Amino acid sequence: MNACYLYARARLGGVEDKEKISWVLSYMQGGVAETWKDNILDEIGKGTSEVETMEELFEKIREEFGEFDKKSRKADELRLLVQGSRTCDKYVQEFRRATRGSGYERRALIDEFKRGLNRAIKRKLAEAESPPSTITEWQEMAVKLDRNTRQSRAEDRVLAGTTQPQGTSIQQGVVRQGWPQRGIFRGGRVPRGGWRGGER
Repeated sequence: MNACYLYARARLGGVEDKEKISWVLSYMQGGVAETWKDNILDEIGKGTSEVETMEELFEKIREEFGEFDKKSRKADELRLLVQGSRTCDKYVQEFRRATRGSGYERRALIDEFKRGLNRAIKRKLAEAESPPSTITEWQEMAVKLDRNTRQSRAEDRVLAGTTQPQGTSIQQGVVRQGWPQRGIFRGGRVPRGGWRGGER
């Protein structure tokens, strides 16, 4: 709508208001918008319309469709939201922000939350002995499960890094304790090529 208004202001400067109004209304097609346009054109034809300038028309459009347009943008944002690699805490915060003014509620809200939730968490919650039934329960249980899973993985990584079998790790340039270096004998240096015959 804003792009249409700016274009009309820039390109239709010398055009009469009636033609400007007709040009703007020609882009309102389909559904509620087209029905509203037909009513405006009917009022203009009868001379009973309050719209006489393009500016007045855009103000009328904002009054009629401003809230609908806002909800539509919010709904689009919500449908694109997924947890991804972020924590469930952050996903819930983003989800709650996106739902404000979206018009979603109850079952539709739960469906959208589940759609964006990571598959593993969603499956575990659905298979739980007492699965969540409200949006609040879904969010609280998902956050708890995600925290526990991440903590368990972190502990596993710590344990994996501190439980290597003793004496099995040989770094480059380091010899196992008690093993002589190659070419070194406790009684002195071993001759190149090893001992010959009875030499010692």
